[in-house]
Amino acid sequence: MSRKTLALTDELYRYLVSILPPEPSVLVRLREETAAGPDAECQIAPEQGQFMGLLVKLMGARSVLELGTFTGYSSLCMAMALPPHGRIVTCDISKELTTIARRYWKEARVENRVELHVRPALDLLDQLLAEGQERKFDLVFIDADKENYVGYYEYALRLLRQGGLVMVDNFFWSGKVVEPDMQDSETSAIRAFNAYVKNDPRVTVSIIPLADGLTLAVKN
Repeated sequence: MSRKTLALTDELYRYLVSILPPEPSVLVRLREETAAGPDAECQIAPEQGQFMGLLVKLMGARSVLELGTFTGYSSLCMAMALPPHGRIVTCDISKELTTIARRYWKEARVENRVELHVRPALDLLDQLLAEGQERKFDLVFIDADKENYVGYYEYALRLLRQGGLVMVDNFFWSGKVVEPDMQDSETSAIRAFNAYVKNDPRVTVSIIPLADGLTLAVKN
């Protein structure tokens, strides 16, 4: 028995993927198309998508907010887990990438659950608050520009109901967070965010060493 999380060898990773429930073909094809395009490293791992969908179901979530749509894999995982009357509000600045997302949402027949905004996330967040959406969301997933993570998190806490969940991607940032020579703005922002959330009394936090690391914070 190990007293710390095992490092996944290629063999262990293949075993993990083989044991997970089969990935729906629409998700497989979306991942493959994304992998062939630019910025493919921004795609979340399939086991993370499966876990996020499970959390949606466990919470009985009906209202989800996502910051950072990319090609739509994470939003599709969550939308497929929502009940028919559920909704996910998602935001990205790329019209090109979200066009791919729209195509797969439609193919999976969940486009009626997804509300896409192609605009800066901070603009959308201000609009949601102005519309009276404070404390209306069950779950917020943050996977957008890293320099604004702390700001996005503060908005998320205002928009979440009590007991709602913030999920934040890239805790490990491909391992760069522990490399002293990595002092670029994105790595520094991830380090600052990780430290910011650590002792926040407003939430109960857990770090899941899944894929690139997933921070989970439940609003107290």
